Amino acid sequence: MIEGLVSGQLVGCAEMREGKNESSYAVAKVKADTAGGESILVNAIAFSAETCKALLALDDGDVLTLVGNLTPKVWTDKQGHTKPVVDMVATQVLTVYQASRKRTDAIGNE
Repeated sequence: MIEGLVSGQLVGCAEMREGKNESSYAVAKVKADTAGGESILVNAIAFSAETCKALLALDDGDVLTLVGNLTPKVWTDKQGHTKPVVDMVATQVLTVYQASRKRTDAIGNE
C-alpha cells in the first residue's frame, strides 16, 4: 500500500454516490502535473463524511491536495496509447481556504 500526497486541480465537480447498504461516498478527478510537464489523472474516492463534504464544496478547476492510499495503473485510450493513472482512496482534503484558516487560527492562539 502506498500512502501519498497529491496536489492538483479538480476536473469537473465531485459527485456524491450511494453504495451497497445505503453507504455514501464521493468521487472526484484531479489533474496533477508531473516534473516532466505532463499530467496524471487521479481518480479519487472518499468515504468519510468530512472528506466528502470538503470535496463537494469545491468547483471545477479549484486547487486541492489529497492524502490517501494510492494505486498506480495504466489506461489505454481508443487509439491504443497507454497513459499512467492513479486511483486514490482519499482520507483528507486540504485547500487554500483551509490552509489560510488554520494559519489564522494558529496565529490568533499565540
